[in-house]
Amino acid sequence: MVEELLAAAAVTGAAGLTYLAAAARVVKQYERGVVFRLGRLRGEERKPGFTVIVPFVDRLHKVNLQIVTMPVPAQEGITRDNVTVRVDAVVYFKVVDAAAALVNVEDYRFAVSQMAQTSLRSIIGKSDLDDLLSNREKLNQGLELMIDSPAVGWGVQIDRVEIKDVSLPDTMKRSMARQAEADRERRARVINADAELQASKKLAEAAQQMADTPSALQLRLLQTIVAVAAEKNSTLVLPFPVELLRFLERAAQQPVQQERALEKPGSPSDRHRTGDADKDGVAGRESGRVGDGGRDRAPDTDRTVPDFGRLAPDTGRKPTPAPTPDT
Repeated sequence: MVEELLAAAAVTGAAGLTYLAAAARVVKQYERGVVFRLGRLRGEERKPGFTVIVPFVDRLHKVNLQIVTMPVPAQEGITRDNVTVRVDAVVYFKVVDAAAALVNVEDYRFAVSQMAQTSLRSIIGKSDLDDLLSNREKLNQGLELMIDSPAVGWGVQIDRVEIKDVSLPDTMKRSMARQAEADRERRARVINADAELQASKKLAEAAQQMADTPSALQLRLLQTIVAVAAEKNSTLVLPFPVELLRFLERAAQQPVQQERALEKPGSPSDRHRTGDADKDGVAGRESGRVGDGGRDRAPDTDRTVPDFGRLAPDTGRKPTPAPTPDT
């Protein structure tokens, strides 16, 4: 009798242990348990710790509430300014409602992944290339809103979305590099020109000060000599007074001025007499032209007539005067 009681107790204990083993569940701190009894959602979520369900009747599903890091595959698209780019991103999300994540969507991870890819392609088409490269914060916020809107009904909260990389074609990279180089060169030239302008103003002020005080120029010359002599080189410095150069320059200009004064034409009376003589000569030549066409001409009065009286022998008689052109 006692043995039968002990056997019955042992069987009961074994059955109880088996039932307890089948009914006992442990929910971790970062998880929540959702119980389905005969296919229906049962009660509230099971909190972390030890919990018991009805074996073979209830089914417990554990949902992880930790933040999930999901990379979004690279999406290729055309921006608003017609540039082909390839963009990839990463999405950070977590489950805030375990029951909705199990009931409202079949696979919330896959759903979030597909929504992220679709939203990323939409953002690429609505943005310019400059926005993708320099204004990523605004694009990240817009992408987060586009993914979070449908994910609210899935019991999922989008924590953050980041655009990781923007891949450009090689030709576009070279064009952007040339543009950046040209812009840097332009800014360098502007800076150099500004520096030259400021330096010229300072030099003009310094020259004006030295002109007022000639001794300052000599002091500056001595400072230059000291600076050159401090260096170990073979440079030979010979100070040459500037006043001596100016004296030599004035001395060289005086002969030139004298030559120009000698080359000037004579007085007005000389020019008048010269003009009258030229007119008389022209009138004499014109009067000697006779006949038609000027073929028969009178003897030229300018021609020298030989003195035949001087050539005659000395016979005691008076020499006959030489005929004149008028006879």
